[in-house]
Amino acid sequence: MPALITSPPVISAASLSKPLHSLSKAALPLFKPICPFPKTARSISVYKRPMNNLFNRLGYGSRSQQDPSSAAIAEGPDDDVPSPGQQFAQFGAGCFWGLELACQRVPGVTKTEVGYSHGFVHNPIYEDVCTGMTGHNEVVRVQYDPKECSFENLLDVFWKRHDPTTLNRQGNDVGTQYRSGIYFYTDEQEKLARESLEKQQKILNKKIVTEILPAKKFYRAEEYHQQYLAKGGSMGRRQSAEKGCNDPIRCYG
Repeated sequence: MPALITSPPVISAASLSKPLHSLSKAALPLFKPICPFPKTARSISVYKRPMNNLFNRLGYGSRSQQDPSSAAIAEGPDDDVPSPGQQFAQFGAGCFWGLELACQRVPGVTKTEVGYSHGFVHNPIYEDVCTGMTGHNEVVRVQYDPKECSFENLLDVFWKRHDPTTLNRQGNDVGTQYRSGIYFYTDEQEKLARESLEKQQKILNKKIVTEILPAKKFYRAEEYHQQYLAKGGSMGRRQSAEKGCNDPIRCYG
């Protein structure tokens, strides 16, 4: 019987230019439990930004297209100013959707935004960050009234929302954009963050890998990411952002 000969698979150039995403996300269920550490499953955006644009900004494109000041801007301080009498806090704890909703519910929090920070490319978008090549972390920037909400309260929410012992990973979301981080705006915030980490380390059995660094340039994420779970996500099932709400946060794409 003659042997069957099959042709090797053809790999197109287009297939090599697609942004990288967590390979496990496609197999995730729509809903996942909140305990012990909540995790979020997200659908992958259909839009794919041309990779050559990102390569140019990373310094691999033609010399005329490079932006030598890109890294300097991205790695500079967050120069946004909070409203009068308010303060900023910034956290990275895996997917920013669930953490933002948790912060929205804290009395004294007056505004939340999700975005990208601690990278080295100016003006990144979601598809850029998903490649893992820009160094950015998914973060939540919280504006709060210190007379009604202490920084310690926000730290408590931060620790409860994720597993700080997994490096560059929260559940099935894998990548440097999901790393655990506390990004401080004042010396007092730094002091409280380090004391809080030491306290948490005594509770947990594994080493905490949370980074504690000065807050850097904050790039607001696309509008569809903002207050994503409160608006219902792709399922159209809104979750309460009312102050003091203790409803379990359901994370889905």
